[in-house]
Amino acid sequence: MMDPTDKPSDQTPSSQSPKILLVEDDNNLADVYSTRLSAEGFTVTRVADGEQALAAAIKDRPDLVLLDIMMPKISGFDVLDILRNTPEIAQTKIIMLSARGQESDKRRAQGLGANDYLVKSQIVMSDIVSHIKEQLGSN
Repeated sequence: MMDPTDKPSDQTPSSQSPKILLVEDDNNLADVYSTRLSAEGFTVTRVADGEQALAAAIKDRPDLVLLDIMMPKISGFDVLDILRNTPEIAQTKIIMLSARGQESDKRRAQGLGANDYLVKSQIVMSDIVSHIKEQLGSN
């Protein structure tokens, strides 16, 4: 039996779009990521430093955090550590996106609980989108 409040669904209702918290202090990169992710149907909130990232993650409860490592105020590693130790958001998917490709940085991110680690110079935007979709379990 159909509920009278049921309506045909739109392609991607904004209320059901996965929420991405983009934490990137480079404005040019952040614009590129934000534009592409929005075009892919994600709802993107963008912040430029670790303090803003923590506040936005707790307030907005994103489905996934795309997190730069080298940022002003609080590093991405510290943000990752704090998020993983905050019960309300500890299970949020987190992809580290960094200019740093050292194996020690990757191991540190994994040890702190990152779901994925991408090196900016070794990846293109379509790969980032694929990694996000994989983490969120969509297409």
